[in-house]
Amino acid sequence: MMQFLLNTGSTIEEGRLAKGGSKLSVDYTQECAVCEMNPEDYEAMGSPERVLVSTPDGKHRVAVYAYAGPSVCCGHIFMPRAIWANVVVDPETFSTGSPLYKGSPVMVEATEEDVLGAEDLVHKLYGRGR
Repeated sequence: MMQFLLNTGSTIEEGRLAKGGSKLSVDYTQECAVCEMNPEDYEAMGSPERVLVSTPDGKHRVAVYAYAGPSVCCGHIFMPRAIWANVVVDPETFSTGSPLYKGSPVMVEATEEDVLGAEDLVHKLYGRGR
């Protein structure tokens, strides 16, 4: 398990899918349920297909696909701003009304856990409605 700083943000494809009403699609999961890592960090973790990203206290965690990307600095990871990242983003807003989407500390480890689609993840986190 390694500690990283999580940076999130919109991607062109994430925005296209979200604005087009495709948040429950396989394409949206493949675009957003991901963790982009610096190639050196990715190799140091054993080049895993999937990783478990968790808050430092371990209370909140989510399995996502992992891959190496040259635009990510060592010690950082990037996740598109979507429900998967929101699971581990610190909700503290420091009176700004917006949580820390950049620079949140997280723990990352290789996992065999399945990556859930948005609907299944919501049901797992919040239970099924009546």
